[in-house]
Amino acid sequence: MTTETFEFQVEARQLLQLMIHSVYSNKDVFLRELVSNASDALDKLRLEKLRDDSLDADVSDLHIEIDVDKEARTLTVRDNGIGMSYDEVGRLIGTIANSGTAAFLQELREAQEGGGAEGLIGQFGVGFYSGFMVADEVTLVTRRAGEDQGTRWSSRGEATYTLEKVDDAPQGTSVTLHLKPADPENQLHDYTSEWTIREIVKRYSDFITWPIRMVPADHDGDGAPAPETLNSMKALWARSRDEVSDDEYHELYKHISHDWREPLETIRLQAEGTFEYQSLLFIPAHAPHDLFTRDFKRGVQLYVKRVFIMDDCEALLPPYLRFVKGVVDAQDLSLNVSREILQQDRHIRMMQRRLTKKVLSTVKDLMTKDAERYATFWREFGTVLKEGLVTDPDNRDALLAVASFATTHSEDEPTTLAGYVERMKDGQDAVYYITGESRQSIENSPHLEAFRAKGIEVLLLTDPVDEVWADAVGEYEGKKLRSVTKGEIDLDGEGEEKAGEEREKQAEEYAGLLGWMREQLDEDIKEVRLSTRLTVSPACVVSDAHDLTPALENMYRAMGQEVPRTKRILELNPGHPLVKGLNQAYNDRADRSELAESAELLHALAVLAEGGQPKDPAKFVRAVSERLERTL
Repeated sequence: MTTETFEFQVEARQLLQLMIHSVYSNKDVFLRELVSNASDALDKLRLEKLRDDSLDADVSDLHIEIDVDKEARTLTVRDNGIGMSYDEVGRLIGTIANSGTAAFLQELREAQEGGGAEGLIGQFGVGFYSGFMVADEVTLVTRRAGEDQGTRWSSRGEATYTLEKVDDAPQGTSVTLHLKPADPENQLHDYTSEWTIREIVKRYSDFITWPIRMVPADHDGDGAPAPETLNSMKALWARSRDEVSDDEYHELYKHISHDWREPLETIRLQAEGTFEYQSLLFIPAHAPHDLFTRDFKRGVQLYVKRVFIMDDCEALLPPYLRFVKGVVDAQDLSLNVSREILQQDRHIRMMQRRLTKKVLSTVKDLMTKDAERYATFWREFGTVLKEGLVTDPDNRDALLAVASFATTHSEDEPTTLAGYVERMKDGQDAVYYITGESRQSIENSPHLEAFRAKGIEVLLLTDPVDEVWADAVGEYEGKKLRSVTKGEIDLDGEGEEKAGEEREKQAEEYAGLLGWMREQLDEDIKEVRLSTRLTVSPACVVSDAHDLTPALENMYRAMGQEVPRTKRILELNPGHPLVKGLNQAYNDRADRSELAESAELLHALAVLAEGGQPKDPAKFVRAVSERLERTL
């Protein structure tokens, strides 16, 4: 058969170099990765055979086999699972097809410097490459179930790999590691040692539902030695809590998620009665790189009577809990259930409701009992959880109860909505918030000036979803949620008649200027009015109470939706010298062309102050430059 040589994709080559030349504190991860891949292949074959009985594949004794050759210094992990075709080997082994690869490689380099890189190896489906930590050469032989011809892949972890079609490959996949020379000073990590192999399998892969077998080198009696099963194959979710250690739970999580860091929280749920199921769910400690990408695989593993049915069962949890990993084992579903059937199944909907409530109640417990771990959770997953405030009105109250937000009340400590309401001023009837790209940009917003002057707290919301959920929720415990950048704001409160009289007087004084500016800026604004929210800045732009904000308009356009451009409102600070000067010039019938330019500049400055951009940046710069020249 012809052997072809190919070059690794750039990202794959970079990853290989990191694997080969880095020094990890625990190289044992390569074996649990290869065993985990083999287990996945067995699951896939059983599922495919279940759905297609005509598939020409032997499923009578599905298992994983580990073979060690001390003299040749090779270690082989073999399975009789689904296998791969020639094209699949080239696509899956020669490249890393993931949109977040660059970010992953950067994090891997940073973790390597900090000594925590082994915790990242399983992510992005790159666990296969971890074999190069202990091997000078890796050979893979595979044949896809139902096909006649197999494939041999080989590489020394450099720039290239070879592919060859073979006729004698058994069903499944075998990965042979040509191990690096032995280290006399590190016998504990001698991967030709049966004792070492047994310890690694027991520690990391005991729960895997397929037998992991090894033929011992030393045996008594004549004939071929009998293979020994190294793992117990006990489903952790079916055992009582007292029978399972936290370490065992953590290893199951790592096997399911390919995240080799420990989970933040483990959640057990057992439902009995008319519809029985067991679930074992995990909240990760870190958000995956691709959490917000379209290709992110969400959902938990579904089993029926301990038979694996599918990965990433989306019907069991809502999209805003897509970061949750785990297993659900139902007793009363068909083994031949499809994703389409699951979407309509009444029992599945019941399970989703129960599992969702359990996850949210667990987060609530974290909030009340472990502030540090809750802070970690919200930092990693708060943004995605807030999607549920829009999409899941049934659980909106539970979501609001576990949400926290940055606030002007504290530079470091976020607040809950309940905490905000407790601190509200006498007579305050709304929960105020402002949205923007970053805390720094919105803390300096002119829209906050009156709130800061009167000591009124404002929530600082910086996630894109905040624009949507705040509008959808509308209120909290009878208190309206109000954007400080929308509508008219009156912070005077009761008994401040003097302020009201002053505003009436100012309205009369500025009536002419306001009307004239409205005409001059007609293309960009629908109203000019005096502001009650400004104390320092000369002007700001605000949206009408029921209009879309510019950020929301941009969001909808980015999603391909046609949104008409909304004119906004320009508010002037009647106490600012610049505004007073404009009014005086207007009343003195100053040159209207120069006054019109001043009005345009004032509007552009207001747009800049909220993080926007003038309609014509070049014209704005030219006008400012000319004004500066005239002052020198």
